[in-house]
Amino acid sequence: MRDRSRRWAWLAVLVVGLCLYLLVLRTLVHTQNPNFVPAMILLGASVVPAAFLTFAQARTGRWEVPAGVLLVTAFFGGVIGVVVAGTLEYDALRDLGTLPMVVVAVVEESAKLIVPVVLLLTVLVRHTRRLPSDGLVIGIASGMGFAALETMGYAFTALLESNGNVGAVEQTLFVRGLTSPAGHTAWTGLTCGALWMMLSAPSVRHLLQFAATFVGAVALHTSWDTFGSTWAYAILGVLSLGWLTLMLRHYRAFHPAGALSLAGMSPAVGGGR
Repeated sequence: MRDRSRRWAWLAVLVVGLCLYLLVLRTLVHTQNPNFVPAMILLGASVVPAAFLTFAQARTGRWEVPAGVLLVTAFFGGVIGVVVAGTLEYDALRDLGTLPMVVVAVVEESAKLIVPVVLLLTVLVRHTRRLPSDGLVIGIASGMGFAALETMGYAFTALLESNGNVGAVEQTLFVRGLTSPAGHTAWTGLTCGALWMMLSAPSVRHLLQFAATFVGAVALHTSWDTFGSTWAYAILGVLSLGWLTLMLRHYRAFHPAGALSLAGMSPAVGGGR
């Protein structure tokens, strides 16, 4: 029963989040009070990525990564990733005069790895368990934070450019929120999963797999930014989510010898299982 509730927890997150979003939107429309706009943007940008993170966590078959780790990764991974990527892209655009989409993809995919790598080196390195399924979920959390903040920025820009048209903000939140699982969250999850796999079972093959995964994420990201049609987004979304699903199944069956539970990082967490 407990496993079933965890398996469907993502649906509860989605339904509750959408209800809160609609409640805030209704209040905004009814009162015409602009103070509700930030809440609407925050909920609209984060509900779907949060539900997708919960979905992925349950599908690893373990639910081992502590919620605190995921929250810290999502917050700092998003903030640091957006700031680093924005700064590097601005500097490159200023120096080069133009910015190819592949450069944007390389910068952003690298920036989203900063917090997961720091987390791996400073905390998880002390434990023998570094399962790739944990890395995949942590990567999804970092990508979720990045995607949510980026969506909030686009929604705010839409609000300014439309002279306060809430409908324009809704459309931006709907499109970017709906496609976010197939974008930043999936790409960073795939890359971090491959990184954790490389460190869980070091070998030349896993090193090459990590490099190939990063290149694949960059290629998907570049294509996403280059082709703006609905059909292109649909095809790329299927490729991204299909790849992520395959790796979830593959990592779920991975059991290195002597692996410890990540939940054992603290007695409080370990006792809650």
